[in-house]
Amino acid sequence: MINDPYQIIKHPVLTEKSTLALEYNNTYAFVVDRRANKVEIKTAIEKIFGVKVLNVRTMVRKGKPRRVRHQVFNQAPKKIAMVRLPEDQTIEALSN
Repeated sequence: MINDPYQIIKHPVLTEKSTLALEYNNTYAFVVDRRANKVEIKTAIEKIFGVKVLNVRTMVRKGKPRRVRHQVFNQAPKKIAMVRLPEDQTIEALSN
């Protein structure tokens, strides 16, 4: 169990797909610690940003192969959490 919410939430995911999810469903995407579960992610978002979380969906993205000169290596897998908020709440730091 991870106690510090800033160790659970690493950074937001700002892609075209996550921006559309934000506009239509009020859903934010974050890269989170691989060991964190949905309850820990929910409490960390509520503590850091001061909002109410409706639900959390998680997925683990497989690490992609990358090349540097003549060597091929795999990136580490990432756990991404999709966090849905009520319609009347937003995270000001991530909204336009």
